This record gives sequence, structure tokens and C-alpha cells, in this order.
Amino acid sequence: YDSLPPAHYKETMNTILVWMQQSETKLSMPQVATADYEIMEQRLREFKALQSSLQEQQKGLTYLSTTVQDLSRKAPAEVSQSYRSEVEVVLGRWKKLSAQLAEHCQKLEERVTKLQRFQNDIRTLKKWMAEVDVFLKEEWPALGDSEALEKQLEQC
Repeated sequence: YDSLPPAHYKETMNTILVWMQQSETKLSMPQVATADYEIMEQRLREFKALQSSLQEQQKGLTYLSTTVQDLSRKAPAEVSQSYRSEVEVVLGRWKKLSAQLAEHCQKLEERVTKLQRFQNDIRTLKKWMAEVDVFLKEEWPALGDSEALEKQLEQC
């Protein structure tokens, strides 16, 4: 019995495998390009929540690693090797998932910032265009009123 990990090991392993499968599915969904700021903000919140969840699952991963290390001191080589291989595969998937998630967050943060800047620029441009529209609809001064014409020219 020394050569078998505790029941908690299998539970933790299953929990992490299910969590990784769900997370990989979320990350593999095609990212539809959108110019909707709220949708992008929502996606970013979802990815940030996934990152928090990843950090919470880290304890389980650490537990699996230390349990397998303890096991390798007590169990026959072939038994401990099979558990070590299992944990190495999980660690590899974990590392890849973690990197993908960080990359998704970074790209989305950049897009959100660019979109926000773009929307601000559009608001400024629309305001300017409205002001120009008002100016163009103003009545032009009479030709003999050189002072008024000069003022109008400066405004142009």
C-alpha cells in the first residue's frame, strides 16, 4: 500500500484534469473580432477569472508533484515512474494552458486599450465636425464689412 498514492491524489488529479479540459475548451473557441467595447471587456473579465481560477488550482498541482516525489521514495521504480509520467504530462499541459491564457489576456488588453482610444478619437472628431457644421451654416458677412470678413477668415 505504500506504493499507491492516497485517494486524495486521484481526486485532485481528476479535478485538475476536468478543470484543464474546460479551460482548454474556452481558450480554443474562435475569437470573433468585434468593435463592441462591452463585449471585449466581458471577454477580458472571463479570461481574468480563468487566471484566478488557475492560481487556485495551483495548490492541487503542487500537491500532486509532492505526492509523486514521496511515492518515488517508497514505491517500486515502475510504479513511481508511471505516476511521475502522469504528473509530467499534466504539468506540460498546465504550462501550455497558462502561457496561452497569459497571451490571450495580453492581446485582449491591448485591443481593449486601442478600441477605447479609437472611440475617444471618434467622439472628438464628431464634436469637431458638429462645430464645423455650425460654423459653415453661419451667415457670411457682407462684402463691405472687412473687419467681420477678417474675423471669419481667422475662424476658418
